[in-house]
Amino acid sequence: MEFNQIETRIDEMKTDEVRCFENEMDLMSISLEAEVSEALYVGMKDFISGNENWDQSKLISSAIANFLFQNGSDDRAVTEKYLNDIFSL
Repeated sequence: MEFNQIETRIDEMKTDEVRCFENEMDLMSISLEAEVSEALYVGMKDFISGNENWDQSKLISSAIANFLFQNGSDDRAVTEKYLNDIFSL
């Protein structure tokens, strides 16, 4: 799926499926596929196995929110995710 297809699908979901919710982005999830180095994979696997409250999805979501926040995102949902994850470790 190309980036513009993802954006189109998000727009469709906003208008059709989650219209009545205040923070629509919290209700949506999008599957991602990415290639990572073996070192990152092993580190992720070790972290998840040592922390019962974390799973692969939560770790990746947290990493993306961390990256976006630290690189200037002013989206409130990103900031909330970033801060919630900092204080839940």
